[in-house]
Amino acid sequence: MNPPKTTNELMQRCQALAGLTLGQLARQLGAAVPANLKKDKGWAGQLIEQALGASSASKAEPDFPHLGIELKTLPIDQHGKPLESTYVCVAPLTGLTQQRWQDSWVCQKLSHVLWLPLLAERSIPVAERVIGTGFLWRPDAREMQLLQQDWEELMDLITLGGIDQIRGTHGQVLQLRPKAANSRALTSAYGTSGQPIKALPRGFYLKTAFTQQVLRKVFC
Repeated sequence: MNPPKTTNELMQRCQALAGLTLGQLARQLGAAVPANLKKDKGWAGQLIEQALGASSASKAEPDFPHLGIELKTLPIDQHGKPLESTYVCVAPLTGLTQQRWQDSWVCQKLSHVLWLPLLAERSIPVAERVIGTGFLWRPDAREMQLLQQDWEELMDLITLGGIDQIRGTHGQVLQLRPKAANSRALTSAYGTSGQPIKALPRGFYLKTAFTQQVLRKVFC
């Protein structure tokens, strides 16, 4: 699918997906549906990206770079509650001097988001999970302030060598968690004395309480 030329075209494609099951969409795209997502955790999101024409892959830019819009698939239960935290991007662990929030990958990814809810309770077979109604979102002043505050505090901890002290409880809306296929996938970081160390890659995630508030603003 070619990238959409306009935001209107993107939203028309998004509306066409609402109500479809993943199995129906997979048939349209000629894709095989995995029996479960234990080894294919990102499969649903990748399928939807393909259907909408997302083009950035894992680059440091939004999924629709020419529109400045990031796509986030949001698994929810039947009550509309997010089932998991939302991955934003990889966290830089080195070369952090003078990095500003406005220039950060997190800020660029979250400045304009197309949220696409997905009814995805574990009891529902993968092929029968239903795509919901997508919507565009920009953080308001308070949301942006909270995101910036958490990002700055987490980046300060990384810079000061506190990478191993960071827990998922840090941050009001944004958290930092290990992001690696296994415990052997290490990357460079800084220790408490500024010495080079090896650590698990980390990723930024939006907490479920925050994404639930985003949903409530739109649907309640």
